[in-house]
Amino acid sequence: MNVKIFRSTSATTFLYQLGFLIITLACAGTTVAAGPMDLLRAAWSDPLATRPAVLDHGHPLPGDEFILGCSVTSLDDAPLSLERAVDLALCTNPKVKNTWLGIKVQAAALGVVEAAYLPTVSANLGRERSATGYPDSPVPASTVSGNTAYASLNWRLFDFGERAADRESANLLLVSAIETHDAMLQKVMEDTIQAYFDAQSARATWQAKEEGEQIANATFASAQRREGHGALAHGDTLQAAAAHAHTSLDRNRALGDYLKACAVLVYMMGIPPDSEIVLADIDPVVAASPLMPQYSRVDLAAWLEEVRRTHPSIMAARSQWEAARATLRSTQASGRPTIDFAANYYRNGYPNQSISGVGSHVRTVGVSISFPIFSGFSYTYKVRQAAALAEQRETNVLETEHDILTDLVKAYSDARSALESLDASALLLSAAQGALISSQRKYDRGATDITEILNAQKELADAKNERVRAINDWRSARLRLMAAAGQLGRKQLAVGMVN
Repeated sequence: MNVKIFRSTSATTFLYQLGFLIITLACAGTTVAAGPMDLLRAAWSDPLATRPAVLDHGHPLPGDEFILGCSVTSLDDAPLSLERAVDLALCTNPKVKNTWLGIKVQAAALGVVEAAYLPTVSANLGRERSATGYPDSPVPASTVSGNTAYASLNWRLFDFGERAADRESANLLLVSAIETHDAMLQKVMEDTIQAYFDAQSARATWQAKEEGEQIANATFASAQRREGHGALAHGDTLQAAAAHAHTSLDRNRALGDYLKACAVLVYMMGIPPDSEIVLADIDPVVAASPLMPQYSRVDLAAWLEEVRRTHPSIMAARSQWEAARATLRSTQASGRPTIDFAANYYRNGYPNQSISGVGSHVRTVGVSISFPIFSGFSYTYKVRQAAALAEQRETNVLETEHDILTDLVKAYSDARSALESLDASALLLSAAQGALISSQRKYDRGATDITEILNAQKELADAKNERVRAINDWRSARLRLMAAAGQLGRKQLAVGMVN
């Protein structure tokens, strides 16, 4: 994304800005939607046009065709879907807000740098009364009253690239702020997806444990009835009772894990901590051929290279490095001569002096050249500091690349592992269901004891839990993989929920 706003470095920038205001006012007469005052206020609020369009219009997430709106920032009565959770996180998470405000800060900083190309004008009006006495002298005292006026205009006409380097640095820092915001959006989406599917998996575990408790309760009741008819030993009934108590304990623990996972999800969404959420049911069926981006190792290498070029965090680090290099050039140029234009007007005296007894009007116009000669070695150390900062920013680029690509490889491995676990979990569930049916038939015929059916029930509950967890892990890992690459948009969320 290119949002750089480089301009001409000549002193005619001031005339350009005046022309901009004149054209704005001229167009106001032919504008229907906005009146002249609206256009004037808009031009005056940002006369140097440093505010990037992203602050007014935003930009869509990768792969999306529309811009995310934040009209709703709280929960409603509907079950919480993944898309809704992500929207709330992007609109309310304080980290996202902080990076958004960072763009505004850098846009204003760019305006400060742009203003260095314009003249500065100051004026002072005053009313003074000056009394003069002469002790030990026959000269009579005098009193003078009058109005004073001072006005000055100063305009730097030329330097050796200091302002141009400052402008380039400010532009690059603005670009970095926008890219940092984009990276934060991806990070918040990744963390929210992880929290959402952790909550889904915790709920599935709790439901599986609850179902296991119900089965164990039914088995215990059956054992009691059979013992009452003399068809079962008391020891088997005690085993069924112990199994039922154990499943109740597991269910309580699973409920606690689910509530904790919901609390983490609430935190990620940035809503009040006491908010109660109800997760939406997700489709337990995965497409026959799940989508896995860049599945082969050859494609992974090419993908890593693409991420190295396009990931917003890496691009932000590079922009900061280039800005530091521009700051170094600005610091070096600050020790070179400058040419300034000055015009002054004085009426009835000069600043910080008593009013003149005789009315006067003084006008001065001139051009001055300043030659920095000695500044106590501060210039030397400023240059060294700027050079060291540029080296540090270069190292930060390498560090950011390493961290991002390492996280991407880990996410890729997690996604591959989750994808390969889908078939295994399906086979496990099918085998556990068949084993329980077989054990129940043998138990009803008295061909086996209660231990076998209790084990079969436990294995089925575990298999159901593993199947749901495998599906959630796959969907979560696939979406987090796209976020780790900086390429996740809301369109991929919908695709990731069915594949």
